[in-house]
Amino acid sequence: MPHATRRDAFLAGVRSILPILLGVFPFGVIAGVAAVEAGLDTLQAIALSPIIFAGASQLATVDLVARDAAPVVIVLTALVINARFGMYSAALAPWLRGTRPAAKGLAAYLLTDQAFAVSVTHFERDQQDLGLRTAFFFGAAIPLWVTWQVSSVVGVLIGAGVPPEWSLDFAIPLVFMALLLPAVKDRGTRAAALVAGTAAVVLIGLPLNLGLLAAAALGISAGVLAEVTR
Repeated sequence: MPHATRRDAFLAGVRSILPILLGVFPFGVIAGVAAVEAGLDTLQAIALSPIIFAGASQLATVDLVARDAAPVVIVLTALVINARFGMYSAALAPWLRGTRPAAKGLAAYLLTDQAFAVSVTHFERDQQDLGLRTAFFFGAAIPLWVTWQVSSVVGVLIGAGVPPEWSLDFAIPLVFMALLLPAVKDRGTRAAALVAGTAAVVLIGLPLNLGLLAAAALGISAGVLAEVTR
């Protein structure tokens, strides 16, 4: 339904993202607990979420920090995982072209899988002017950012109170499996998941924890190859 004002468009964005926030909150709690388990102090663990603000790469970063990986490996792994945001930005650009630079920069920081999905779906359904589209995007993106920050802090506080003998190392692999399984839908994603998972196990002994990065590269290559040879 077309919106009369930017406030209406913003609230429509909020309503669109609300059901998704129910799943974001426990994910953020796990990220907070994992940061504490990785050895970060309370301030470092809380600061991680606003600085990185990218669930999958944030968890991967925490996991690599816990395993004393080299900084270059941590940064490259995060960049590989976040490479999809380049495609998201390119897809959103035609809809938000003309937005002021400051708002555009804030939109880039707040961009997530969920905000992208609900915004593009809305833009394609309701052709509106730039101001209304921008308001809708921020209505979807800001509540998710707030939910992620709050849930991460809750996780940090919970993690700080967990006795050391209660090892929660299994939490991160479980979260990644929860993210992975719904995404495996076709030949390409099945090949990518199978090759990357196998390579991660086989290459676990590589120095500097390069096995994870190599496994990601092999998985992407396998997925692309499976698609082009279909």
